[in-house]
Amino acid sequence: MHSRILSALLLCVLGSVAVHAQHQHGSHGAHGAHDDAVTAASKMNIPDVELLDQNGKKVHFYTDLVKGQTVVINFIFTTCTTICPPLGATFARVQKELGDKAGRHVRFISISVDPATDTPERLKAWGAKFHAGDGWTFITGNKPQLDELLRALGASTARPEDHSPTILIGNDARGTWTRTYGLAKSSQLVQIINDVAAGKSTTPVEVSK
Repeated sequence: MHSRILSALLLCVLGSVAVHAQHQHGSHGAHGAHDDAVTAASKMNIPDVELLDQNGKKVHFYTDLVKGQTVVINFIFTTCTTICPPLGATFARVQKELGDKAGRHVRFISISVDPATDTPERLKAWGAKFHAGDGWTFITGNKPQLDELLRALGASTARPEDHSPTILIGNDARGTWTRTYGLAKSSQLVQIINDVAAGKSTTPVEVSK
């Protein structure tokens, strides 16, 4: 399992470097440190599937969580002992560094890749370990709907432990989406989030509903 995790991390980093070389990041030269963390997201069709949040409330993923918002999305499962705890800790640091923007102007979403195990109660307890604040939603639900969502977001995997530490940062109102390395420094991620929230991205991606 450790070799698969290392392979996923290596692929993510190599993909970042490849995109950096291809686009040269001319418009982001002043940001320097976070350039290598940015990769382009594929074109996504975001399904409005009905799922459950950590409170057991039914939510429609697109209309209730994404529509018109700036969102930061990662993919986790509660029994993970490798990359998921660091992903949660990174989200917590980013949320803290964003200050009053978090929850008000930027929404955080953690999607379970193991809905058979991750009940709303388990997700809520997992989030509490990282002091998840307002505006950080944890998502689970029926496997067919969740699988549809994960495929659309480019995060589908045959086994939960094979998922990558990729996160998605998107500004739905402006149609700007970026895929980036979820274990980057929190300061780098905050800069990327602020750029996307302002409608700036090295590789804008069209998102269809």
